[in-house]
Amino acid sequence: MTRALYPGKFDPFHNGHLDITQRASTLFEKVIVAVYETPSTNLLFDTATRMELVRQGTAHLSNVEVVTYSGLTVTCARNQKAQVVVRGLRNIADYEYEYQVGMANRKMAPEIELCCLITDAAHAFLSATILKEVASLEGDFASWAPPASVAALQARFAAATETGPERDGVSPVRSKLSHQG
Repeated sequence: MTRALYPGKFDPFHNGHLDITQRASTLFEKVIVAVYETPSTNLLFDTATRMELVRQGTAHLSNVEVVTYSGLTVTCARNQKAQVVVRGLRNIADYEYEYQVGMANRKMAPEIELCCLITDAAHAFLSATILKEVASLEGDFASWAPPASVAALQARFAAATETGPERDGVSPVRSKLSHQG
């Protein structure tokens, strides 16, 4: 049985992630979505919430399992008995990054293959950063994520508005979208 590992932060799980998961589920007998516990970036949602959002978003896929991990992705792949690591590509920058990481992983674990899937054009613009920023600025993002993720983002930013960002640690994401003229 071919098992594939799809690792990521999934903060939060959105339709680009779902697209890659669904397509991988048609290619491999088992897809393990691995939620990374300890990234070096600040997270909006804790690990348990991110795992639950992935579970809810993929509940219709019978061959998808959700786990959490820390440490090296290839170690997780070995622990899960995965022969393939799946990654999604939106653009050339993603390709260049995944190529570098893929080569490093191949050096460490030559028995594990890399499978890069190009995202559907409908999601090529979408990233968790953009999703969080639009949500924090009360834009229309409902079509960009599964219902559970949309509800979680709405609740999170509503809580930040009610309590004030300095009180609960949540501040709106600010980048180029909020600074365009």
